[in-house]
Amino acid sequence: MSNSILDQTFNNKNFSGQKLPAREYDNCIFFNCNFSDTDLSVITFLECKFDRCNFNNVMMKETSFQEVVFTECKMLGIDFSTCNDFLFTIELDHCNLEYASFYGFKLKNTIFRSCNLKRADFTETNLTGSVFANCDLAEALFERTIASKTDFRSAKNYNINPESNMLKNAKFSVLGLQGLLMKYDLDIE
Repeated sequence: MSNSILDQTFNNKNFSGQKLPAREYDNCIFFNCNFSDTDLSVITFLECKFDRCNFNNVMMKETSFQEVVFTECKMLGIDFSTCNDFLFTIELDHCNLEYASFYGFKLKNTIFRSCNLKRADFTETNLTGSVFANCDLAEALFERTIASKTDFRSAKNYNINPESNMLKNAKFSVLGLQGLLMKYDLDIE
């Protein structure tokens, strides 16, 4: 296994069930690649872009993502909580993150844009300053979550209990207030 790969573009590659050939990828682009059932553990991705890639059933123990962008990626059930959180910075755009786990992870200032986050787990996650722009959060778990200064204004279908989550200076739209009051079983019209 080589140490690093720089400035490479990978088109339509099938990495399914394989080990990637390097420990570090710097400024690489992955387009329409299949990473399903791949072990990405202890690999570092620096300033990389993943476009229309499949990450189903991926193992990411101590994987590093620094300034990485995911666009239109399929990431069902992916467990980000096992990643290396040192300098962890990602942006997710139009990704399917259904059943993804961010349990106990630091996701400060993360941008989620038009993502499917149904049944995602944000329990004990630090989301300070993050943005959920046009995201579907149906049945997503928020428990002991730090969501201070987080922007939920255009998110939909969330159910967040203000008593068990830190929401100081979080932003919500008037139309989303029902998601904050659901535990009270109120009839809001």
